[in-house]
Amino acid sequence: MALPLEPALRAEAGRQRRPVLGAPIDVVSAAAARARIATWAAQRESRVVCICNVHSVVTARQDPAFHAAIEQADLATPDGAPVAWMLRQLGAAGQARVSGPDLMADYLHEAAARGEAVFLYGSTEATLQALQKLLPLRHPGLRIAGAISPPFRPLTPEEDEAHVRAINASGAGTVWVSLGCPKQELWMAAHRGRVQAVMLGVGAAFDFHAGTVARAPAWMREHGLEWLHRLASEPRRLWRRYLVTNTLFVWGALRQLLGARA
Repeated sequence: MALPLEPALRAEAGRQRRPVLGAPIDVVSAAAARARIATWAAQRESRVVCICNVHSVVTARQDPAFHAAIEQADLATPDGAPVAWMLRQLGAAGQARVSGPDLMADYLHEAAARGEAVFLYGSTEATLQALQKLLPLRHPGLRIAGAISPPFRPLTPEEDEAHVRAINASGAGTVWVSLGCPKQELWMAAHRGRVQAVMLGVGAAFDFHAGTVARAPAWMREHGLEWLHRLASEPRRLWRRYLVTNTLFVWGALRQLLGARA
């Protein structure tokens, strides 16, 4: 039986969200998400789209600023298989993953057909160069209006303003942001109303599409094991994220489901 929505999650008419460990995640299909983003992009609306996996949900429980960024996002999709599973347990029958890499690839394909310009923000210069070469080959007609690799330090106000001006002057309808979690979500929240485009935080999607990091095989993604592939690929960097946060997620999910049914 579907659990009742919390009052704070009923704010926008027609929008359905469920609190996964307290983080409000949208009940939405990949196709509906792309259509919603395309509508905003056509009007150059300043919008925020968060792609939420287990790490995002657990971080939202620990970091009030990050929780606020997810809560105030115009769209928060269930990236991880466990997050989509939780939505199904909370009454969203049939909810599937809406992952960052897949959303980006499918959206760019449709944007190319529409002639919509896109902007790339984040990652390294080498990765951006690879993307600017490979993406138009995969999506003929794709217009990449610009790309910026910001330095790995806080920007000065002048640098930040220059980046905002470059994005807005490019005419891009969407800005694909790869700064890592939680930095990219906080960056998008801070730039709502300043960047006149839809901002989407897609994390490692840049590396997957550039070929600098191998993505898990389809069968692993379909069975919710993409995290295991990434952990095996980069154990030193990711062991804490996956082993610790996955444990915290399982514990939190059990508490939420048992508490709701009690």
